[in-house]
Amino acid sequence: MLRRSLFKAVAAFAGAAGIAKADGLNEISQPATERAGRKRPANNFVEAADGTNLFFRDSGAGKPMLFAAPWALNSAWWEYQVYGLASKGIRCITYDRRGHGRSGESNRSCDFDTLADDIAVIVEQLDLQEVTLVGQSLGCGEVVRYLTRHGSAHVSRVVLVSTITPFILKTDDNPDGVDRANLALVRETLAKDHAHPLAAYAPTFFAVPKNNVSQEIMDWWVRMMVDGCSLKTMNDLHKVFTETDFRPELRKISLPTLLIHGDSDMSTLIDKTARKTLPLIKDCHLKVYEGAGHGLPITHADQLIADLLAFAKT
Repeated sequence: MLRRSLFKAVAAFAGAAGIAKADGLNEISQPATERAGRKRPANNFVEAADGTNLFFRDSGAGKPMLFAAPWALNSAWWEYQVYGLASKGIRCITYDRRGHGRSGESNRSCDFDTLADDIAVIVEQLDLQEVTLVGQSLGCGEVVRYLTRHGSAHVSRVVLVSTITPFILKTDDNPDGVDRANLALVRETLAKDHAHPLAAYAPTFFAVPKNNVSQEIMDWWVRMMVDGCSLKTMNDLHKVFTETDFRPELRKISLPTLLIHGDSDMSTLIDKTARKTLPLIKDCHLKVYEGAGHGLPITHADQLIADLLAFAKT
């Protein structure tokens, strides 16, 4: 009974994962900062307001696209998209969220204000103009908070993939949300053994067997989270993203927005997330990927690349 409850709790919005490093994708493109006469951040790091170092990758040249990764993942998660887009006139910027990958970790708990401020630092330091912001899962929350906290002066379009919005937690005015006790159970379990439940959930994350995913990719997905994200950050952010109500913020977004979601996503059920987000954003469209789970940047990589490219160039 406990095991069944645990897996159901983990399935309640357990977004996360990564991708092996590809040679040549961390080359820094030149045009933006040279045009502005500004010094490019050295060694692929920028410094956040509190002194935390944030690692980024900057590839290609052309219209900029900034990617925010899912829960417990870092910039490597987007490498298939970067590889496909950087050669097609898109400048791709990916970064490691604080407490993830090569970025530093502050002593205080993470919150969406801090994460949004980190995006603002990257946008400012890299002088990004008319950028398309792409978030997945937890990253969608960062993108939304960035827009409502820092405005849209630098942004032209928004893409929310496998979104956590509008609100996950079960409350009186959100009765079909997830019980607080089940969400707490996830964190309690991760604090004792985060490798095993994540490994057990991998097939569900990628919607196997509907999608053909190698055991090596699923193993890598587990290692990306366990080795690339501290337990403190993992649990802090799980609590934050499952308890934040984005409904008021979504109504403030007026930029062209594309929602992309799998109809087999068991981590962020489409009827409770994307379909509820759709009417809250003024200029918003939903594209449903048939058979896709939460790991669609891997299972539907080509489709996602094509849709991102088409949306960025509209």
